Amino acid sequence: MIKDIKGITSDSRAVQKGYLFAALSGTRFDGRNFIEQAVLNGATHVLAETGTKFPDGIVGIESDNPHRDFAQMTAQFYGDQPDNIIAVTGTNGKTSVADFIRQIFELMDLKSASLGTLGLVSKHVKGYNVMTTPDPVKLHSLLVDLKSSGVNYIAMEASSHGLNQARLDGVVPKIAAFTNLTQDHLDYHGNMDDYFAAKARLFTEILPVDGVAVVNIDDEYGCKIECDNIITYGCSENAEVRLLSQEPTPSGQNIQIKHHDEIYNIQIGLIGLFQAYNVLCAAACCIALGMDAHDVFDTLSKLQGVSGRVELAHATNDVAAYIDYAHTPDALEKVLTSLRPHVSGRLICVFGAGGDRDKGKRPKMGRVAAQHADIAIITDDNPRTENPEKIRNEIFSACSMAENIGNRREAIAHGVEILKAGDVLLVAGKGHEQGQTIGDITHPFNDLIETKKAMEARFAN
Repeated sequence: MIKDIKGITSDSRAVQKGYLFAALSGTRFDGRNFIEQAVLNGATHVLAETGTKFPDGIVGIESDNPHRDFAQMTAQFYGDQPDNIIAVTGTNGKTSVADFIRQIFELMDLKSASLGTLGLVSKHVKGYNVMTTPDPVKLHSLLVDLKSSGVNYIAMEASSHGLNQARLDGVVPKIAAFTNLTQDHLDYHGNMDDYFAAKARLFTEILPVDGVAVVNIDDEYGCKIECDNIITYGCSENAEVRLLSQEPTPSGQNIQIKHHDEIYNIQIGLIGLFQAYNVLCAAACCIALGMDAHDVFDTLSKLQGVSGRVELAHATNDVAAYIDYAHTPDALEKVLTSLRPHVSGRLICVFGAGGDRDKGKRPKMGRVAAQHADIAIITDDNPRTENPEKIRNEIFSACSMAENIGNRREAIAHGVEILKAGDVLLVAGKGHEQGQTIGDITHPFNDLIETKKAMEARFAN
């Protein structure tokens, strides 16, 4: 059937003569309402849920799982993808792990790419604007372009939304990695069990039977991952790639790793235990792919941090300011505890929580800030269509020691203004993001730029 179609899409507006149209249901629209328009535009085949009434003269394809079948048909239609794909899932660390893997590949002279929250990152293919887990058509057209450009090694993030909506079905990874699971996206998944089930699809339904799972054995959900071939990493004595020790330094940390009874002492220019875990995961993925362990470990000291992840905005006069993407309780706790060894004075944290999202994590983030920061400043972070003051008050209920400054620019400026020698400021929540969404409008806003401006204005002399 695939050989009979000229193109494939789930957007009726993109249909041309001879196309297959996938009439998929979503949170806002039901694709079956656009079947007639797709046929008028030239669709000759229509994929839809079982029981759908199809117009005369077209090939109707009924499916009990049209999202999955659409992704698999798309993969078959495009027909090619890089031979060495590593897919990374988990609540935190996906972006860093995927980028670290890409960096390891490049340091070993392998043409590579990473795909995820930061879009497509590659020295070899440019010009793609993609989301964390793109829709199947965009994803597979990208994969075939990468392969045709000689990029045969790719690390990609596998988000829970993308996995739940079957966007990755049809991708054939050799390695699937699990970093951790902590509370996030419960507005979408409902509970932690369903959230984990979405992540676990990567291992039970997408990773081929001869593929390898790389799993954080220190995470309680990581221990639940089921796969015939598993390589574990972590601090546990049972971990195959084991972190023996981690010592903070002024510019990063010294880590000691054990693998197959050999011990490697490595200095990395990345701050925080969580980054050590991310480095371990990336290394374990490359080893699982068949690369020489000594060669992989030799590259780790050269890894550079990812944009918006414990990124130094400005340092001067014995003070420093960092930005980070941390927007969950676990991520905020990890970055605060990671920065603490580098603080001789006070640790100041500017943070918030998004609107129209999981409300349960708001007081939890407040408790984290109250416990791990010396001074907390609650501010707006994409309030969307919710009342910003209400969101801040829900955080404040568990963080009564905090200051409450709604305007994010003013909150950052205040955090900078109160810095004293030995202090460190963390601006958390947005990281690499370029906007602040208020109502239905996303206004340009960049934490890195705003923090740098405030620091330069304060410490100009």
